[in-house]
Amino acid sequence: MTRAWILPTLLVLCGSVVATGLVFRGKPGAAAALLLVLVLCVPRQYRLRLRIRLGRSARQLHWVDIWRDPAGAAAVRAANDGNETVPTVVVAGGPHVNPDPEWVRQQLSRSM
Repeated sequence: MTRAWILPTLLVLCGSVVATGLVFRGKPGAAAALLLVLVLCVPRQYRLRLRIRLGRSARQLHWVDIWRDPAGAAAVRAANDGNETVPTVVVAGGPHVNPDPEWVRQQLSRSM
């Protein structure tokens, strides 16, 4: 599970260093834009990681973009104490936040 945090952590750290450099160069607007992009992209990275690691098995799932689907966002918030944490996978009625892709693959093979 620790490996799942390495890439996003490095992305945020590097982005923060670059944003700090932009502030010192007198470009606070560019720094704010960079940090905004990081905040918007990091949650999607987890969803993308799951989709890539599942491979063709990902086609068996119903994917919901909670930033475009208010009902999906409400379901995720209800499952995560008000947080919009992605990916949230619902298996047999129970939510699982950022599950291991191998575990999801096993659940898919059991359902067939």
